[in-house]
Amino acid sequence: MDRVLTVNLTTLPNGFRIVTENMPGLQSAAIGVWVLAGARHEAPEQNGIAHFLEHMAFKGTKSRTALQIAEAIEDVGGYINAYTSREVTAYYARVLKDDVPLALDVVADFLRNAVFDPAEIEIERGVILQEIGQALDTPDDIIFDWLQEKAYPDHPLGRTILGAEGRVRSFSRDDLTRFVDQHYRPGQMILSAAGAVDHDALVRSAQALFGDMAPGDAPAAAIAHFAGGESRTIKALEQAHFAMAFESPDYGDPRIHAAQIYATALGGSMSSRLFQEVREKRGLCYTIYTQAGAYSDTGMMTVYAGTSADQMAGLAEITIDEMKRAADDMRADEVERARAQMKAGLLMGLESPSNRAERLARMLQIWGRIPPLEEVVERIDAVTLGDVRSLAEEIASRAPVAMALYGPVESAPTLEALQERRAA
Repeated sequence: MDRVLTVNLTTLPNGFRIVTENMPGLQSAAIGVWVLAGARHEAPEQNGIAHFLEHMAFKGTKSRTALQIAEAIEDVGGYINAYTSREVTAYYARVLKDDVPLALDVVADFLRNAVFDPAEIEIERGVILQEIGQALDTPDDIIFDWLQEKAYPDHPLGRTILGAEGRVRSFSRDDLTRFVDQHYRPGQMILSAAGAVDHDALVRSAQALFGDMAPGDAPAAAIAHFAGGESRTIKALEQAHFAMAFESPDYGDPRIHAAQIYATALGGSMSSRLFQEVREKRGLCYTIYTQAGAYSDTGMMTVYAGTSADQMAGLAEITIDEMKRAADDMRADEVERARAQMKAGLLMGLESPSNRAERLARMLQIWGRIPPLEEVVERIDAVTLGDVRSLAEEIASRAPVAMALYGPVESAPTLEALQERRAA
């Protein structure tokens, strides 16, 4: 199927990139602009402003009100949305093929012509403060912010994407426009589209809508260093929440696929080691999982579980033991199962034009090119049992580690105690 798909990449003279993938037989398309500016590009006093800008994009331009932005897309049956991560902010839409020019015009309009009306800023400030409050009331959400803070202290990667409440309350219109001027440069933008798209037509539209933007460099992000440490927040909750993060490969590291296979085999599915040992055999929790996350210059493999206060110590110790054991006796069939799950997830996901557009933008961000799917699959297939065991041993025994605990965790083991168990 993938051989009949066509990927095209064009860079405008000012550095703005357009990448498309035509998917024959579809009547719709996903289209969006990925801005390579997220939470890690904020100065300390700007924490939360990238996310604030994402919200403000939909609050009115010089030619459209907030309602008109929504109606323009929904009148043709499409949808529009956005998200902020630590390295990108994405603005995207899904529409029928004849409405692709409209979708691009709307996205370009709020990216280039947002008015940042003071009244709308105050309204959205309230919305974001409610979002922060909701996150604080969601233990298995907020614990990852605390974990991130311990992994990368005194660094933008260690700060929450939503921002601290005090910062969000202080942002002004000038603060918003200053961040846009600093980071929303054409060289930091990728227009990505997949589905029923015409590349040449999209390039012409992009030239008209973005071609006059002045080129220029955005401030470079500070290099990240994984430090580690412990966060323990005691609160009267029903469950004790436990999360650990271990330094792991960044997404440009050749070992990234070994890290993903290891995380999947360790705790990424119902057949994984941690799920079977901790939940199925011992009944210590309802939820436990691992995942391998990555950034441009660092990575973190995360383990999360929720359990009762009296079972927290056992769960934490078993987690360390299983990680160490995997370095010694991870089996070939476990690696093959995790490999199959990774490839199936990748290929099944790419049946969606939205996921295709996301992949195009992400690959261009990471590699500066679009590797063919066959190349990615070959890299996954090239990972050996020895590769996985070697990485497992490094993560289990030597990698810097951070830990966050939340809830009735007074008697939970300290990070120091778990470090001693790692070394034993």
